[in-house]
Amino acid sequence: MSPVLAGVLQLLALLVALGLSYRPLGDYMAKVYSSEKHYKPEKWVYKAVGANPSVEMRWPAYLRGVLAFSAVSVLFLYLLQRVQGSLPGSLGFVSIDPDQAFNTAASFVANTNWQSYYGEQAMGHVVQTGGLAVQNFVSAAVGMAVAVALVRGFARSRTGELGNFWADLVRGVVRILLPISVIGALVLVACGAIQNFSGIHEVGQFTGGAQQWNGGAVASQEVIKELGTNGGGYFNANSAHPFENPNGLSNLFEIYLILLIPFALTRTFGRMVGSLKQGYAILGTMAVIWLGFTALMMWTEFSHHGPAFDIAGGAMEGKETRFGIGGSSIFAVATTLTSTGAVNSFHSSYTGFGGGITMLGMQLGEIAPGGVGSGLYGMLIMAVIAVFIAGLMVGRTPEYLGKKIGTREIKFAACYILVTPALVLGFTAASFVLDTPANSMTNSGAHGFSEILYAYTSGANNNGSAFAGLNADTQWFNSTIGIAMLLGRFLPMVFVLALAGSLAEQTPVPETAGTLRTEKPLFTGLLVGTIMIITGLTYFPALALGPLAEGLAA
Repeated sequence: MSPVLAGVLQLLALLVALGLSYRPLGDYMAKVYSSEKHYKPEKWVYKAVGANPSVEMRWPAYLRGVLAFSAVSVLFLYLLQRVQGSLPGSLGFVSIDPDQAFNTAASFVANTNWQSYYGEQAMGHVVQTGGLAVQNFVSAAVGMAVAVALVRGFARSRTGELGNFWADLVRGVVRILLPISVIGALVLVACGAIQNFSGIHEVGQFTGGAQQWNGGAVASQEVIKELGTNGGGYFNANSAHPFENPNGLSNLFEIYLILLIPFALTRTFGRMVGSLKQGYAILGTMAVIWLGFTALMMWTEFSHHGPAFDIAGGAMEGKETRFGIGGSSIFAVATTLTSTGAVNSFHSSYTGFGGGITMLGMQLGEIAPGGVGSGLYGMLIMAVIAVFIAGLMVGRTPEYLGKKIGTREIKFAACYILVTPALVLGFTAASFVLDTPANSMTNSGAHGFSEILYAYTSGANNNGSAFAGLNADTQWFNSTIGIAMLLGRFLPMVFVLALAGSLAEQTPVPETAGTLRTEKPLFTGLLVGTIMIITGLTYFPALALGPLAEGLAA
């Protein structure tokens, strides 16, 4: 079988699996977030934190819950790393340095999972399972809760109430993420991923000598890192490591986990607003961008020319032979169009255009389909912008889902889309004023510029993947990328919840002959165009200096 055909068949199998899961999971999540029943284990959690899950919150109270919970999470994870050397199961590893502990705590709480350290050489079992894995669950649930709050803003009227943050958080973990993760971990163990708490031991090498490896609860952490679009690897090689991703079947399953909830949330959205067609329109937009990027990635990686590429059947540098170009390309697009950041190949070794595709996927805002929750609310913000543009063209007040998009709403949406570009471009520019980047880059020229641009794009967009040629374990990068991750995660949430509260207070506007039909393919096309134009105008100059220059020079 040719490598190209194998890649296409993998993509078709993935589409079938996602299609079969879309309806049942989407409907189930809508029931979870609409239910008024509280299970006994959930009541124990509410009692422990002193929360009343039946009390509705307006957007300022909902936001305070998000920020307070996340702040405590950052502090807890930071302290856990700082005392690691005194904990049982530390495997002899010392406590993490302050700047790296801050970076890691910010990273995992912000659903980014950027790692400037070697996991198997730095983190013991307690930090990995009691700290990092726990944040994989709760940070994902926070994103889903904020998305559901925005959906309620569209669905409700004449009230500013958006639900209860604590109820949404706990239900997301207990009723959605945990059950799927248990099943997924069993699948990964069956595929060959390890699951243990063994210590460090020596492993012989075929060429002679030995190397040291430690075990760990890898399968259970691997499944939630993909399902929750987190991305942090137990080992430095991440999902290219055979302990995390043993074979082609596990690779395809992990891609499925990455895309499962973000795509299914569009049906949850349709159910909760009372129009499945609206959910299909958002799904169509996400699918068009995802399939387009996947096709472009496979084309540029398979068609790259040169003697070595011709012999290998494509650009195999930096890719695992277990997965091939097809499996690596699909994974790379899935992980950068979501906020996952897990990698099964080195993006820095992709062709110039291939690396640019991964970077552009993040710069879109990771909305196709995006992270769990963050992808949906990011796409809905873009829908608001698209409706506003359409209203300007026809000279009438824009409306979306029966809500007027006025001055207040468009200001919130505009602030949302400006946050991450300001962080990415600002920190990238600041980095080149200093000596630190020159000492951290292993490549010069366009590729070296791409390394820095990719790092801040990944951090501010809460992705977490990296161009491997950059040494980011410095005080400058640990601190600034940590700040970019926190601001890139929580500042947009402020504007999302403020917009949700504004929409929920409105009185529904009756549909007329002049109302833009946002459930039609025409609106899907308008939304795709809006996303590409906004991203192009924002990032094209920077991309021209990095991946585009490198690709054209190849």
